[in-house]
Amino acid sequence: MATFNARRDLMLILLRLVVGFGFAAHGYAKLARGPEHFAEILVSLHVPAPHLMAWLTTVVELVGGIGVMAGAFVSLLAIPLTIVLVTAMLTVHLQYGFSSVRLLSVSDSGATFGPVGYELDLLYLAALLAVASVGPGNASVDAWRAARRLQSSLGRRAS
Repeated sequence: MATFNARRDLMLILLRLVVGFGFAAHGYAKLARGPEHFAEILVSLHVPAPHLMAWLTTVVELVGGIGVMAGAFVSLLAIPLTIVLVTAMLTVHLQYGFSSVRLLSVSDSGATFGPVGYELDLLYLAALLAVASVGPGNASVDAWRAARRLQSSLGRRAS
């Protein structure tokens, strides 16, 4: 049983790190370029309050990604992260079909790819929801917080 739990925790750590890093990297890229540049994209997509939404998306991706990597508040963070994913999928990626890799040509200067479909959105969504529903595992901030709460409540009962 201990071997199963160790494997389960390892797989959850891997999922958390990959998914969390992906979100954090996208959030950091938006922050580094300046959310106002992302807001211009949102304007062209007719997103209401594009400047506010650009900042919210940036913060959700960056903070949410770091939280998922750490296994902190994963179930709560899954809500805004899911909203960001579904919004991107419906407003940008859906029109390009499923495939996330659309090879257009290969030349001496390298490969040229077309627009990205919704495949990666679904993969991120499935992994995020898996971690949120199963829990982030024993090697996580959430598990540490739960252990502290339990220890605290046991200490109060003993006194």
